[in-house]
Amino acid sequence: MASVTFENVFKHYGNVTAVNNLNLQIPDKEFLVFVGPSGCGKSTSLRMLAGLEDISEGTIYIGDRPVNDVAPKDRDIAMVFQSYALYPHMSVYDNMAFALKLRKMPKPEIDQRVKKAAQTLGIEQLLPRKPRQLSGGQRQRVAVGRAIVREPKVFLFDEPLSNLDAKLRVQTRAEITKLHQQLATTFIYVTHDQTEAMTMGTRIAVMKDGLLHQVDSPQTLYDYPNNIFVAGFIGSPAMNFFDVTVKGSGDNLTVDGDAFQLPIPAERAKGLKAYVGKAVAMGIRPEDLFDAEYVAQSIHPGNLDAKVEVTELMGNEVYLYLLTGKNSYVARVDPRTKAKVGNSVRMVANLDKVHFFDKATEQAIR
Repeated sequence: MASVTFENVFKHYGNVTAVNNLNLQIPDKEFLVFVGPSGCGKSTSLRMLAGLEDISEGTIYIGDRPVNDVAPKDRDIAMVFQSYALYPHMSVYDNMAFALKLRKMPKPEIDQRVKKAAQTLGIEQLLPRKPRQLSGGQRQRVAVGRAIVREPKVFLFDEPLSNLDAKLRVQTRAEITKLHQQLATTFIYVTHDQTEAMTMGTRIAVMKDGLLHQVDSPQTLYDYPNNIFVAGFIGSPAMNFFDVTVKGSGDNLTVDGDAFQLPIPAERAKGLKAYVGKAVAMGIRPEDLFDAEYVAQSIHPGNLDAKVEVTELMGNEVYLYLLTGKNSYVARVDPRTKAKVGNSVRMVANLDKVHFFDKATEQAIR
Protein backbone atom coordinates (compact mmCIF):
# COMPACT_ATOMS: atom_id res chain seq x y z
CA MET A 1 0.00 0.00 0.00
CA ALA A 2 1.19 3.56 -0.57
CA SER A 3 0.56 7.25 -0.12
CA VAL A 4 0.54 9.66 -3.08
CA THR A 5 2.03 13.17 -3.12
CA PHE A 6 1.70 15.93 -5.71
CA GLU A 7 4.47 18.49 -5.15
CA ASN A 8 4.29 21.78 -7.12
CA VAL A 9 2.86 19.92 -10.14
CA PHE A 10 2.05 21.82 -13.34
CA LYS A 11 0.72 20.63 -16.69
CA HIS A 12 0.99 22.96 -19.68
CA TYR A 13 -0.49 22.44 -23.13
CA GLY A 14 1.20 25.24 -25.07
CA ASN A 15 -0.05 28.47 -23.50
CA VAL A 16 -2.80 26.69 -21.56
CA THR A 17 -2.12 25.62 -17.96
CA ALA A 18 -4.33 22.60 -17.28
CA VAL A 19 -2.97 21.96 -13.76
CA ASN A 20 -1.58 24.92 -11.84
CA ASN A 21 0.85 24.26 -8.97
CA LEU A 22 -0.97 21.28 -7.46
CA ASN A 23 0.21 20.43 -3.93
CA LEU A 24 -1.65 17.54 -2.33
CA GLN A 25 -0.84 14.68 0.04
CA ILE A 26 -3.02 11.56 -0.10
CA PRO A 27 -2.31 9.22 2.83
CA ASP A 28 -2.19 5.46 2.51
CA LYS A 29 -5.66 3.79 2.43
CA GLU A 30 -7.51 7.07 1.84
CA PHE A 31 -10.41 7.42 -0.62
CA LEU A 32 -9.77 10.80 -2.21
CA VAL A 33 -12.15 12.22 -4.81
CA PHE A 34 -11.14 14.90 -7.31
CA VAL A 35 -14.26 16.86 -8.25
CA GLY A 36 -14.94 19.89 -10.41
CA PRO A 37 -16.49 21.00 -13.70
CA SER A 38 -15.28 19.76 -17.08
CA GLY A 39 -11.84 21.11 -17.95
CA CYS A 40 -10.81 21.82 -14.35
CA GLY A 41 -7.71 19.59 -14.47
CA LYS A 42 -8.91 16.65 -12.38
CA SER A 43 -8.53 13.94 -15.07
CA THR A 44 -5.22 15.44 -16.17
CA SER A 45 -3.95 15.15 -12.58
CA LEU A 46 -5.00 11.50 -12.49
CA ARG A 47 -3.40 10.76 -15.86
CA MET A 48 -0.12 12.35 -14.76
CA LEU A 49 -0.17 10.10 -11.69
CA ALA A 50 -0.84 7.10 -13.94
CA GLY A 51 1.99 8.08 -16.30
CA LEU A 52 -0.35 8.62 -19.25
CA GLU A 53 0.52 12.35 -19.35
CA ASP A 54 3.96 13.90 -18.90
CA ILE A 55 4.45 16.28 -15.97
CA SER A 56 5.48 19.77 -17.12
CA GLU A 57 6.87 20.82 -13.73
CA GLY A 58 7.00 19.42 -10.20
CA THR A 59 7.17 15.89 -8.80
CA ILE A 60 4.68 13.10 -8.10
CA TYR A 61 5.55 10.51 -5.46
CA ILE A 62 3.99 7.09 -4.87
CA GLY A 63 5.12 6.27 -1.37
CA ASP A 64 8.61 7.77 -1.09
CA ARG A 65 9.50 7.12 -4.75
CA PRO A 66 9.37 9.92 -7.36
CA VAL A 67 7.62 8.48 -10.42
CA ASN A 68 8.05 11.27 -13.01
CA ASP A 69 10.34 9.08 -15.11
CA VAL A 70 8.86 5.68 -14.17
CA ALA A 71 6.94 3.85 -16.93
CA PRO A 72 3.19 3.41 -16.25
CA LYS A 73 3.53 -0.39 -16.01
CA ASP A 74 6.15 -0.02 -13.28
CA ARG A 75 4.21 2.37 -11.03
CA ASP A 76 2.20 -0.41 -9.34
CA ILE A 77 -1.14 1.26 -9.97
CA ALA A 78 -4.35 0.11 -11.64
CA MET A 79 -6.74 2.39 -13.51
CA VAL A 80 -10.44 1.99 -14.25
CA PHE A 81 -11.56 4.07 -17.23
CA GLN A 82 -14.89 5.65 -18.12
CA SER A 83 -15.01 3.55 -21.32
CA TYR A 84 -14.25 0.23 -19.52
CA ALA A 85 -11.50 -0.53 -22.14
CA LEU A 86 -12.22 -4.28 -22.26
CA TYR A 87 -10.82 -6.50 -25.03
CA PRO A 88 -13.92 -7.46 -27.06
CA HIS A 89 -12.51 -10.76 -28.39
CA MET A 90 -11.59 -12.09 -24.92
CA SER A 91 -13.81 -13.66 -22.29
CA VAL A 92 -14.33 -11.90 -18.96
CA TYR A 93 -11.90 -14.39 -17.38
CA ASP A 94 -9.21 -13.62 -19.97
CA ASN A 95 -9.77 -9.87 -19.69
CA MET A 96 -9.20 -10.07 -15.95
CA ALA A 97 -6.23 -12.44 -16.29
CA PHE A 98 -4.47 -10.64 -19.14
CA ALA A 99 -2.18 -8.36 -17.10
CA LEU A 100 -1.16 -11.28 -14.89
CA LYS A 101 -0.30 -13.40 -17.94
CA LEU A 102 1.92 -10.59 -19.22
CA ARG A 103 3.79 -10.77 -15.91
CA LYS A 104 4.25 -14.51 -16.54
CA MET A 105 2.57 -15.34 -13.26
CA PRO A 106 1.92 -19.08 -12.57
CA LYS A 107 -1.46 -20.26 -13.89
CA PRO A 108 -2.74 -21.50 -10.48
CA GLU A 109 -2.10 -18.05 -8.93
CA ILE A 110 -3.77 -16.30 -11.88
CA ASP A 111 -6.80 -18.57 -11.50
CA GLN A 112 -6.97 -17.92 -7.77
CA ARG A 113 -6.75 -14.15 -8.13
CA VAL A 114 -9.33 -13.96 -10.94
CA LYS A 115 -11.86 -16.13 -9.12
CA LYS A 116 -11.34 -14.28 -5.83
CA ALA A 117 -11.91 -10.89 -7.53
CA ALA A 118 -14.96 -12.25 -9.38
CA GLN A 119 -16.40 -13.49 -6.10
CA THR A 120 -15.77 -10.12 -4.42
CA LEU A 121 -17.66 -8.37 -7.22
CA GLY A 122 -20.38 -11.01 -7.64
CA ILE A 123 -19.51 -11.76 -11.30
CA GLU A 124 -18.44 -15.43 -11.08
CA GLN A 125 -21.20 -16.46 -13.51
CA LEU A 126 -19.95 -13.92 -16.08
CA LEU A 127 -16.41 -15.31 -16.41
CA PRO A 128 -17.06 -17.32 -19.64
CA ARG A 129 -18.91 -14.48 -21.40
CA LYS A 130 -17.61 -11.91 -23.90
CA PRO A 131 -17.98 -8.15 -23.15
CA ARG A 132 -20.69 -7.76 -25.82
CA GLN A 133 -22.90 -10.14 -23.80
CA LEU A 134 -22.74 -7.89 -20.70
CA SER A 135 -24.73 -4.87 -19.56
CA GLY A 136 -22.99 -1.56 -18.83
CA GLY A 137 -22.96 -2.25 -15.10
CA GLN A 138 -21.51 -5.73 -15.61
CA ARG A 139 -18.78 -4.37 -17.88
CA GLN A 140 -17.88 -1.80 -15.25
CA ARG A 141 -17.52 -4.54 -12.63
CA VAL A 142 -15.27 -6.51 -14.96
CA ALA A 143 -13.10 -3.40 -15.45
CA VAL A 144 -12.85 -3.02 -11.66
CA GLY A 145 -12.09 -6.77 -11.32
CA ARG A 146 -9.28 -6.46 -13.85
CA ALA A 147 -7.77 -3.76 -11.60
CA ILE A 148 -8.26 -5.78 -8.39
CA VAL A 149 -6.40 -8.89 -9.59
CA ARG A 150 -3.21 -6.88 -10.00
CA GLU A 151 -3.23 -6.04 -6.26
CA PRO A 152 -1.79 -2.56 -6.92
CA LYS A 153 -0.66 -0.01 -4.35
CA VAL A 154 -3.09 2.61 -5.71
CA PHE A 155 -6.43 2.34 -7.57
CA LEU A 156 -7.32 5.15 -9.98
CA PHE A 157 -10.90 5.68 -11.21
CA ASP A 158 -11.57 8.15 -14.05
CA GLU A 159 -15.33 8.92 -14.08
CA PRO A 160 -16.17 5.19 -14.03
CA LEU A 161 -19.93 5.61 -13.51
CA SER A 162 -20.74 8.28 -16.08
CA ASN A 163 -21.97 5.75 -18.69
CA LEU A 164 -24.41 4.05 -16.28
CA ASP A 165 -28.07 4.91 -15.75
CA ALA A 166 -29.06 6.75 -12.56
CA LYS A 167 -30.21 3.72 -10.54
CA LEU A 168 -27.14 1.66 -11.47
CA ARG A 169 -24.85 4.60 -10.60
CA VAL A 170 -26.22 4.66 -7.04
CA GLN A 171 -25.79 0.89 -6.68
CA THR A 172 -22.29 0.83 -8.18
CA ARG A 173 -20.94 3.72 -6.11
CA ALA A 174 -22.03 1.84 -2.96
CA GLU A 175 -20.19 -1.25 -4.28
CA ILE A 176 -17.00 0.76 -4.90
CA THR A 177 -17.19 2.23 -1.37
CA LYS A 178 -17.54 -1.27 0.11
CA LEU A 179 -14.68 -2.46 -2.08
CA HIS A 180 -12.44 0.28 -0.65
CA GLN A 181 -13.28 -0.91 2.86
CA GLN A 182 -12.53 -4.54 1.94
CA LEU A 183 -9.26 -3.91 0.12
CA ALA A 184 -7.98 -1.23 2.56
CA THR A 185 -5.85 0.43 -0.12
CA THR A 186 -5.54 3.92 -1.61
CA PHE A 187 -8.37 4.93 -3.97
CA ILE A 188 -8.20 8.10 -6.08
CA TYR A 189 -11.40 8.84 -7.93
CA VAL A 190 -12.28 11.54 -10.49
CA THR A 191 -15.84 12.75 -11.08
CA HIS A 192 -17.74 15.88 -12.09
CA ASP A 193 -20.71 14.70 -9.99
CA GLN A 194 -20.58 16.28 -6.53
CA THR A 195 -23.13 13.76 -5.20
CA GLU A 196 -20.68 10.94 -6.00
CA ALA A 197 -17.91 12.90 -4.33
CA MET A 198 -19.94 13.60 -1.17
CA THR A 199 -21.11 10.00 -0.74
CA MET A 200 -17.86 8.19 -1.56
CA GLY A 201 -14.81 10.18 -0.53
CA THR A 202 -13.12 10.32 2.87
CA ARG A 203 -11.73 13.61 1.52
CA ILE A 204 -12.67 15.68 -1.51
CA ALA A 205 -10.34 17.87 -3.59
CA VAL A 206 -12.34 20.59 -5.39
CA MET A 207 -10.71 21.95 -8.56
CA LYS A 208 -11.51 24.72 -11.01
CA ASP A 209 -9.42 26.11 -13.89
CA GLY A 210 -6.46 23.93 -12.94
CA LEU A 211 -6.36 25.20 -9.35
CA LEU A 212 -7.08 23.23 -6.17
CA HIS A 213 -9.61 25.39 -4.31
CA GLN A 214 -10.18 23.30 -1.20
CA VAL A 215 -9.50 19.79 0.09
CA ASP A 216 -11.29 18.47 3.16
CA SER A 217 -13.83 15.97 4.44
CA PRO A 218 -17.25 16.07 2.74
CA GLN A 219 -18.99 17.52 5.81
CA THR A 220 -16.37 20.25 6.32
CA LEU A 221 -16.59 21.26 2.65
CA TYR A 222 -20.35 21.44 2.98
CA ASP A 223 -20.38 23.40 6.25
CA TYR A 224 -17.32 25.61 5.75
CA PRO A 225 -16.65 26.28 2.06
CA ASN A 226 -13.59 28.46 1.45
CA ASN A 227 -15.10 30.49 -1.37
CA ILE A 228 -18.14 31.10 -3.55
CA PHE A 229 -17.15 28.44 -6.10
CA VAL A 230 -16.85 25.63 -3.53
CA ALA A 231 -20.04 26.78 -1.78
CA GLY A 232 -21.99 26.73 -5.06
CA PHE A 233 -20.49 23.49 -6.38
CA ILE A 234 -20.95 21.31 -3.27
CA GLY A 235 -24.60 20.61 -2.44
CA SER A 236 -27.67 19.74 -4.49
CA PRO A 237 -29.59 21.87 -5.31
CA ALA A 238 -26.80 24.44 -5.26
CA MET A 239 -26.47 27.14 -2.59
CA ASN A 240 -28.51 30.30 -3.22
CA PHE A 241 -26.59 33.60 -3.40
CA PHE A 242 -27.92 37.09 -2.68
CA ASP A 243 -26.23 40.49 -3.03
CA VAL A 244 -26.71 42.27 0.31
CA THR A 245 -25.38 45.31 2.17
CA VAL A 246 -24.22 45.03 5.79
CA LYS A 247 -25.83 47.60 8.14
CA GLY A 248 -25.81 48.32 11.87
CA SER A 249 -23.00 48.41 14.44
CA GLY A 250 -21.33 46.16 17.02
CA ASP A 251 -23.14 42.85 17.34
CA ASN A 252 -26.42 44.32 16.05
CA LEU A 253 -25.98 43.79 12.34
CA THR A 254 -28.51 43.30 9.59
CA VAL A 255 -28.14 42.57 5.90
CA ASP A 256 -30.24 44.51 3.41
CA GLY A 257 -31.17 42.82 0.15
CA ASP A 258 -33.55 45.63 -1.00
CA ALA A 259 -36.63 43.37 -0.90
CA PHE A 260 -35.72 41.96 2.53
CA GLN A 261 -33.78 42.66 5.70
CA LEU A 262 -32.39 39.92 7.91
CA PRO A 263 -30.93 40.27 11.42
CA ILE A 264 -27.63 38.39 11.76
CA PRO A 265 -27.01 36.30 14.91
CA ALA A 266 -24.11 37.64 17.00
CA GLU A 267 -21.98 34.55 16.32
CA ARG A 268 -22.33 35.00 12.57
CA ALA A 269 -21.89 38.79 12.79
CA LYS A 270 -18.30 38.70 14.12
CA GLY A 271 -16.61 38.48 10.73
CA LEU A 272 -19.00 41.01 9.18
CA LYS A 273 -18.06 43.96 11.42
CA ALA A 274 -15.37 45.05 8.98
CA TYR A 275 -17.95 45.11 6.17
CA VAL A 276 -20.52 47.55 7.63
CA GLY A 277 -21.76 49.77 4.82
CA LYS A 278 -20.31 47.43 2.17
CA ALA A 279 -21.84 44.91 -0.21
CA VAL A 280 -21.19 41.19 0.40
CA ALA A 281 -22.53 37.96 -1.08
CA MET A 282 -24.83 35.99 1.22
CA GLY A 283 -25.32 32.25 0.70
CA ILE A 284 -28.22 30.13 2.00
CA ARG A 285 -28.62 26.45 1.20
CA PRO A 286 -32.07 25.34 -0.07
CA GLU A 287 -32.54 23.06 2.97
CA ASP A 288 -32.04 26.06 5.32
CA LEU A 289 -35.15 27.77 3.93
CA PHE A 290 -38.54 26.74 5.31
CA ASP A 291 -42.18 27.33 4.59
CA ALA A 292 -43.24 29.50 7.57
CA GLU A 293 -46.05 27.06 8.42
CA TYR A 294 -43.60 24.21 9.02
CA VAL A 295 -40.56 26.00 10.46
CA ALA A 296 -38.37 24.38 13.13
CA GLN A 297 -38.63 26.25 16.45
CA SER A 298 -34.95 26.05 17.42
CA ILE A 299 -33.52 28.26 14.65
CA HIS A 300 -32.77 31.99 14.47
CA PRO A 301 -35.43 32.94 11.91
CA GLY A 302 -35.31 35.56 9.18
CA ASN A 303 -38.37 36.19 7.02
CA LEU A 304 -38.45 36.41 3.24
CA ASP A 305 -41.70 37.15 1.40
CA ALA A 306 -41.60 35.35 -1.92
CA LYS A 307 -43.61 34.51 -5.01
CA VAL A 308 -43.68 30.85 -6.12
CA GLU A 309 -42.58 30.46 -9.75
CA VAL A 310 -42.19 26.66 -10.04
CA THR A 311 -42.74 23.67 -7.75
CA GLU A 312 -41.12 20.24 -8.07
CA LEU A 313 -42.49 17.37 -5.99
CA MET A 314 -39.66 14.97 -5.13
CA GLY A 315 -41.76 12.62 -2.96
CA ASN A 316 -40.28 13.23 0.47
CA GLU A 317 -39.70 16.95 -0.19
CA VAL A 318 -40.72 19.77 -2.52
CA TYR A 319 -38.40 22.15 -4.36
CA LEU A 320 -39.86 25.65 -4.52
CA TYR A 321 -38.38 28.04 -7.08
CA LEU A 322 -38.99 31.46 -5.59
CA LEU A 323 -38.69 35.16 -6.38
CA THR A 324 -38.06 37.85 -3.75
CA GLY A 325 -37.49 41.24 -5.37
CA LYS A 326 -34.95 40.49 -8.10
CA ASN A 327 -33.60 37.41 -6.33
CA SER A 328 -34.44 33.98 -7.78
CA TYR A 329 -33.65 31.07 -5.45
CA VAL A 330 -34.60 27.52 -4.47
CA ALA A 331 -35.95 26.06 -1.22
CA ARG A 332 -36.25 22.39 -0.20
CA VAL A 333 -39.35 22.28 1.95
CA ASP A 334 -41.71 19.92 3.74
CA PRO A 335 -43.93 17.97 1.28
CA ARG A 336 -46.98 19.15 3.25
CA THR A 337 -46.47 22.70 1.94
CA LYS A 338 -49.56 24.30 0.44
CA ALA A 339 -47.48 26.58 -1.81
CA LYS A 340 -48.66 26.61 -5.43
CA VAL A 341 -47.33 28.34 -8.55
CA GLY A 342 -48.31 32.03 -8.44
CA ASN A 343 -48.85 32.04 -4.66
CA SER A 344 -47.19 34.48 -2.30
CA VAL A 345 -45.53 32.66 0.59
CA ARG A 346 -43.54 33.61 3.66
CA MET A 347 -40.23 31.78 3.81
CA VAL A 348 -38.07 31.52 6.91
CA ALA A 349 -34.28 31.40 6.60
CA ASN A 350 -32.22 29.63 9.26
CA LEU A 351 -29.82 32.47 10.05
CA ASP A 352 -27.51 30.14 12.00
CA LYS A 353 -26.58 28.55 8.66
CA VAL A 354 -26.03 31.60 6.42
CA HIS A 355 -22.66 32.09 4.71
CA PHE A 356 -21.00 35.37 3.71
CA PHE A 357 -18.38 36.01 1.04
CA ASP A 358 -16.24 38.99 0.10
CA LYS A 359 -17.51 40.33 -3.26
CA ALA A 360 -14.02 41.18 -4.58
CA THR A 361 -12.07 38.07 -3.57
CA GLU A 362 -15.04 35.64 -3.37
CA GLN A 363 -13.41 34.22 -0.22
CA ALA A 364 -15.53 33.20 2.80
CA ILE A 365 -15.94 35.71 5.60
CA ARG A 366 -15.52 33.76 8.82
